[in-house]
Amino acid sequence: MTETPPTPADLTAEFGTYDTILRRWAAVQPAAVALRDDHGELSWREMDERLDRIAARLVETGLESGQSVAILGYSSGPYALVFLAAVRAGGVAAPLTTSASPVQLAGMAADSGARHIFIDRAKLTELGEGCFPGMERIVLDEELESWMAPAGATPPAFAPEPGDPFNIIYSSGTTGTPKGIVHSHLMRWRQFATTAASYRASEEPVRALASTPLYSNTTMVAFLAPLLAGGTVTVMGKFDALRWLAIAQEQAITHTMLVPVQYRRLMQEPRFDTFDLSALRYKYCTSAPFSAELKAEVLERMPGALIEIYSMTEGGVVCLLAAHEHRDKLHTVGRPAPGSELLVLDDEDRPVPPGTPGNLVGIGPAMMAGYKNQPGKTREGYWTHPETGQVWQRMGDIGRLDADGFLELVGRAKDMIISGGFNIFPVDLEDALMAENDVTEAAVIGVASEQWGETPVGFVVLAKGARDPEAIREAVNARLGKTQRLAQLHAVDDMPRSHIGKLLKTELREEAERRGLPA
Repeated sequence: MTETPPTPADLTAEFGTYDTILRRWAAVQPAAVALRDDHGELSWREMDERLDRIAARLVETGLESGQSVAILGYSSGPYALVFLAAVRAGGVAAPLTTSASPVQLAGMAADSGARHIFIDRAKLTELGEGCFPGMERIVLDEELESWMAPAGATPPAFAPEPGDPFNIIYSSGTTGTPKGIVHSHLMRWRQFATTAASYRASEEPVRALASTPLYSNTTMVAFLAPLLAGGTVTVMGKFDALRWLAIAQEQAITHTMLVPVQYRRLMQEPRFDTFDLSALRYKYCTSAPFSAELKAEVLERMPGALIEIYSMTEGGVVCLLAAHEHRDKLHTVGRPAPGSELLVLDDEDRPVPPGTPGNLVGIGPAMMAGYKNQPGKTREGYWTHPETGQVWQRMGDIGRLDADGFLELVGRAKDMIISGGFNIFPVDLEDALMAENDVTEAAVIGVASEQWGETPVGFVVLAKGARDPEAIREAVNARLGKTQRLAQLHAVDDMPRSHIGKLLKTELREEAERRGLPA
């Protein structure tokens, strides 16, 4: 029987499998390009054959159904192949965070239960030959081709149940072993198949550029969804603004996911306006606060739709802001997506009225199966609705809903400052700092205070020719309420950020301790 392309109806089914869809695309468009990286490209037929060979070898060397396959290194074509092949073999893709410490990496590998680890040469050189003892180690960029099974090999058939694990994404914790967030096949299907169906409905080619790390849940928007739609995915090893622009122009990129710090670097690139980005249809953003000012600049200078996604790797509510359609709501992260629900609760878990800040809880079709090996931590993150008995996810954020149902984030619950009995939301102070032309980035943390319990201290990256931080602090404090005023303001060369652009306030707190703040 002749294979037919997956239809939008196939992709909106209650459940389907990634591997079935990928095999169908390989059958109907074998010569089309499926995957590119800095070193070459693979057609759909070539990608499908390599997935079979890697999956077959994994099973041959002891991979059991539901067992993890650890991957560590910079994003590349081989990395993407191992991720997909692990799932095809009946295993669980377990990408490890490259920015983690050696101790954390060892903890993640052990927690995952993997017997195989695929690591690139750069990371292996950094960690040393003695890393990951007892695991079968394959150097991604040197040994994968010779390690995989011979041409023509195929793995045993695997038909996942909806609840079977698809991948583990490790959180970006800065202390201890990060938590392993388990996503099921059903969760991943619900998350991206409908998106792929919308791409298929237009019948226009999808050419996606993935420039955030493949260990990040963020990247899956530009990796899994475009492949389900039969598109081409280009994987960048390390983000560079000029290189990103060159790829987007040369390959007529239509879809991309970028985090706010990447958008900022693109906007700051002096040669930005010399590149042709007219093919762009969808630009996404998630993972970190995206200022209204930066959104407005991106809308002005980059073509195509701009969609901000608010959620957690754990799941819960998904909010979407179609920024190009709601230019008066750029200070928000949008409204709950279809199928998602959001509540704003006080500290006693009672709903609060619109406009009142509170703790966010959410529920939706894309919910994690739990934290790997940590049932207690899993339960801590849940909230049970008293009327329906449904299990919701605590989002860990404080926010408020406006009269139109758009969500404005106030800050992380753990970052809220309680000074003299008053709640201070760092985002309000950060917005006040960013209103000063002297400031290009701002962050506010709470530090211990004998007089107030906690007091707000700010850190800023200054623009060229900026005033002294003390002058900026005085100007900002003049506009703030008495209980909000900054005790101190300090200039730093760069804000500490993770590989996907998340501000690391833990490092700012450590810096405050080193400086003995407040004085």
